[in-house]
Amino acid sequence: MVLEGHLIPMYMGNTLEQDPHGDYIIRIGHSPDPDDAFMFHAMTNNKFPTPGYKFVHELQDIETLNHRAMNQELEVSAVSIHAYPDIAENYSLMNCGASMGEGYGPMIVAKTGVSLEQAQKSVIAVPGLKTSAYLGLRLAWGNVTVEVVPFDEIIPRILDDTYLSGLIIHEGQLTYVDYDLEVLINLGKWWNERTNNFPMPLGGNVVRKDLGEKMMNDITMYTKKSIEYAIKNPDEALEFAKKWGRGIDDATNRKFVTMYVNERTIDYRADGRESIRQFLAEGQAIGLIDSAFDPMSMKFIGAVE
Repeated sequence: MVLEGHLIPMYMGNTLEQDPHGDYIIRIGHSPDPDDAFMFHAMTNNKFPTPGYKFVHELQDIETLNHRAMNQELEVSAVSIHAYPDIAENYSLMNCGASMGEGYGPMIVAKTGVSLEQAQKSVIAVPGLKTSAYLGLRLAWGNVTVEVVPFDEIIPRILDDTYLSGLIIHEGQLTYVDYDLEVLINLGKWWNERTNNFPMPLGGNVVRKDLGEKMMNDITMYTKKSIEYAIKNPDEALEFAKKWGRGIDDATNRKFVTMYVNERTIDYRADGRESIRQFLAEGQAIGLIDSAFDPMSMKFIGAVE
C-alpha cells in the first residue's frame, strides 16, 4: 500500500520513496569524478528506459560515501574495496562498476630529490583511511605515518612543503607531471607485479541487501547497461563527464576515463574477483580488515562464477 508522501513499506522495515508515477526512487552515491560521471551518464540522462525505477544521483567524495554506506543511507553507492568488509552485512558488491588498475593506480609522489627512505620516514598525506589506496600503501610500505587530506589538496600541500610526499588518486594520477613531481611507488604496478598480473582493486558499486534479490538484480542490470551505453557512445559520455574533471583538458579526461571504465568495468571477470579476495585477505593479515570477514564467501551480484 502506498502511504502518504509516496512511501511504501519495504524489506526488513525499511522504506523506499516513490515518485508521482509510482516508480521507486533509488539513490546512487558516487564520486564527482569523470570516470563515475561517464559510467552513470546514461542513467542520469535517461538514455534508456528503467521501468519501475527512478535513479537519483548524489555526488560526494569516496571517503564520505564509505561512511554513508556504513550507516546504510543509500540504496546504491560507490565504495572503496577496502571499506567493503565494514558494510558487507548490509550490502552486496555488483559484478559491474569496477575501478581497477591494470598495472597502474594510486601512487606516492614527491618533489624531485626526495628519496624513498625520506618519504617513508615522513608524514604522508593520504586521501582517507578507508580508501583502497591507503590499504595498498600499508601493504607496500608497512606502518607508515599518515595524515588525511582531501584528495584534491594533496598535490598543493606537497608543492607548498606542508608534506614531503602524498598518496594521489583520481585525475592526480595523470596531472602530477604538470607539477614536476616524481613517482616513488605506483601501487597499481606494484600489486600487478606481485600477484601474477592481477589488477589492483580500487572501487566498486554496492547495492543494499534489504531491497531483496529481484530489486538488487534489476538495479545491477541497469547499472551495467549504463556502463555499456557509455562505452559504446564515448564522445557523448565524455562530454558529460568532463564537467567533473576539475579543469583537465579533453585529452586528459579521455585518458583518465578509459583507464578506469572499460571491459573490466562491465564485468570484474574471474581474476578481478580473485584479486579483490586476495587484497582483502592481505588486509586482514596486517590488521586493517576485520578478521571475522570471509573474503572467500563474497558474492558478486550478476556474476557467473
